[in-house]
Amino acid sequence: MKNIFLAFFILIGFQIFAQEIALLKYNGGGDWYANPTSLPNLIKFCNQNISTNLKNKPATVEPGSPDLLSYPFVHMTGHGNVVFNDNEILNLRNYLTSGGFIHIDDNFGMDKYIRKEIKKIFPNNELVEIPSTHKIFQGPFSFPNGIPKIHEHEKQKPQAFGIFIKGRLALVYTFETDLGDGWEDEEVHNNPKEVREKALKMGANLVHYVFVN
Repeated sequence: MKNIFLAFFILIGFQIFAQEIALLKYNGGGDWYANPTSLPNLIKFCNQNISTNLKNKPATVEPGSPDLLSYPFVHMTGHGNVVFNDNEILNLRNYLTSGGFIHIDDNFGMDKYIRKEIKKIFPNNELVEIPSTHKIFQGPFSFPNGIPKIHEHEKQKPQAFGIFIKGRLALVYTFETDLGDGWEDEEVHNNPKEVREKALKMGANLVHYVFVN
C-alpha cells in the first residue's frame, strides 16, 4: 500500500514539474557542481531540436530531499568521492523504483566511488552494460555503436551502464565518454563542433527517453 501511495505521489509530482531537469547535489567531497554550463546547453539543444519545453535553468536537489520525487530526470556528475547516507539511499531507491530516472556522468575520477554507492541503492540489481540496440541509442538521433567517445581520459572505450527495473531503464551511468564536457560552452574544452553536437545529441536521446518516449 505504501508503494502505491508513493507511486501516485511521484506521478502527480511529475505532472506538475514534468518539464524540469535537476542536478544532484551529493556529499562526499566530489565536485557535484562541475560543468556549470552543460545542463543549460543541453536544455537549450533539446528545446530547439526534440520539441521539449524544459525550463532554461536546471534545479538543484539533494539525494535525501523529498523534492527529488518532483523531477523525472536527474543528472549527476563530478570527479571524485560520492557518499550516500542511509536516508539518501532509501530515498534514491524509492525514487528510481517509482518511475524516476538518473543519469550519472563520470567526469573522470568518480568511477570507483559511484559503483559502490549504486550497489548500496540496488544490492540485488546488477549494473549492466546497455546494448547498442537499446532505445536510448536509437532515437531521435542514431548511435548504432552505442555511447560515443567525447573526451579522452585514459584511452579506454566509452561505456554506458544501466540499472533496469522490471524492464525499464531507471539509471544510466556513462563512463569514459564524459558527455558533460561535450555539453559545456565551446571555449571550456575547445571541443570541435561535431564532437559537441554528438554529445548534445546523445544527451537529447536520454532526455527523449524520459520526457517524450
